[in-house]
Amino acid sequence: MSIVIPDAGQRWRCGGCGNKTRFDVTRTRRTTEFWHFDLAGDHRVEETVVEEESVAAVTCRWCGRADSIEVVSRADGDADAPANG
Repeated sequence: MSIVIPDAGQRWRCGGCGNKTRFDVTRTRRTTEFWHFDLAGDHRVEETVVEEESVAAVTCRWCGRADSIEVVSRADGDADAPANG
């Protein structure tokens, strides 16, 4: 099963329970970072470039299902939302 990461016009939705906001995402990233050390030896990451990223799993935080996560249009995903949020 290939996991699709939503683009700017899409979002994930759980087909099992309807959740559109809470997901556990397991991913692997290869990054290049610029670390800035101060004179005391402490550092902070000032710049991160993601070289490669893969998503291994997406699980619904509400119902725990990983087999029903779908990518929907943000407009379509919002159309079935309750009026009070």
